[in-house]
Amino acid sequence: MGAEHRDIMIRMVVRSFGLIPLFLRKAFFIGLWRLFYYVSPRHRFIAFYNLRRAFPDKSMAEIVRIAEGAYRNLAIVCAEFFDLPKMDATRLYRLMDVEGFDHVTKALKKNKGLLLFGAHFGNWELMAIAASVLITPGVMIYRPLDNPFLERFVKYVRTSKGNVLLSKKKAMFQMIRCLGRNGTVGVLIDQNVSWKEGIFVDFFGRPACTTDGLAQMALKLETPVMPAFMARKPDGRYRLIIGEEVNIIRTEDREADVRSNTQMFTGIIEEMIRRYPDQWLWLHQRWKTKIYQVKR
Repeated sequence: MGAEHRDIMIRMVVRSFGLIPLFLRKAFFIGLWRLFYYVSPRHRFIAFYNLRRAFPDKSMAEIVRIAEGAYRNLAIVCAEFFDLPKMDATRLYRLMDVEGFDHVTKALKKNKGLLLFGAHFGNWELMAIAASVLITPGVMIYRPLDNPFLERFVKYVRTSKGNVLLSKKKAMFQMIRCLGRNGTVGVLIDQNVSWKEGIFVDFFGRPACTTDGLAQMALKLETPVMPAFMARKPDGRYRLIIGEEVNIIRTEDREADVRSNTQMFTGIIEEMIRRYPDQWLWLHQRWKTKIYQVKR
């Protein structure tokens, strides 16, 4: 099958699923993820282990409840994914409240672009679409998926409102161009990276290997940096939370500044996860890269 035919099929799949009422899609994906929860004990126990280490004071019943909530959150992200190409400002404002948009307006007046960072938290896919519609289409840094068909499918939806997806290995030049046009660059910085790609900072009391690219960019370009999260509310709607511009630490020690700022960004993410623990990706091996692997 040629690329053109694959793209046609992908559009048909997205549109067909988008015609199914959302409550049915949610029921389907919640059931699917619940099945995965039980038939894949490895991922379930990764979530339990991570939660026990992050919240040592919580009971096992609370740990299980949060883990089940994390799976449910993934199910809802999947169910709502098919609606993203249809999003416009009117639909978005019906679906969510916005907190802190004035921070974006203030930052863009500096004419240095905007670096938005966040996590695989709440509905991060909707957050990227909202940024494109409500601010401006920008550059989103991501890791391409291993499956070619799934990669084209996800990329079609993610770019449907004008965002440009760039692999972090090939992103620097276009990121700088985007920021030079007073554009927006978005990056999620909550996933494990190899020791060659990041630095260790504290995350829930454990050293976590974390990308330092955001700190490097902020220090080099003096671009405003601020966090953004799409938190799900109890009624199923969302709150887009845009934090204040982060005060970047700048001293004479560049290496220390990179570490300090990366720690600060990670701390902001941890604070949000503690507020909504069942909306983060606990089944991800966030602490997979070990600090002793570097020291050997």
